[in-house]
Amino acid sequence: MATIQNNGKTFNISDEMQAKYPELIKLILNTESMDDDERQYWFDIMPSMTDSQIDRLFNILETEKKKLEDLEVKYQKEIKSLNEKHLIEWQEFQIKQNKQVIAKAKAEEQNEEQQNPDDVLKMLNDM
Repeated sequence: MATIQNNGKTFNISDEMQAKYPELIKLILNTESMDDDERQYWFDIMPSMTDSQIDRLFNILETEKKKLEDLEVKYQKEIKSLNEKHLIEWQEFQIKQNKQVIAKAKAEEQNEEQQNPDDVLKMLNDM
């Protein structure tokens, strides 16, 4: 009987099962659909399971793994798309803000230019 550590939990697995089904053991250890007690349950009953039952368990866990990987890829693409969309929106917002700042600066500059000729005339008259 061998012991395997996984995420801080120790599992007891027969040496024969460990040698015969290393891939199935990895799948059981890494599946998200089982808790630790269920994992140990499967390790305990594996020696009494038929080959077809072992194959069925392997196929179920392998299918689950592939579907979760596919979902992860799909959601990563969606997240990337959303991030790009929000980046574009943010850039558009910043451009709009910058245009407002520039327009305000131009308006202030025009006000100053309009005041300056009058001030110059006043200064000339005062001389």
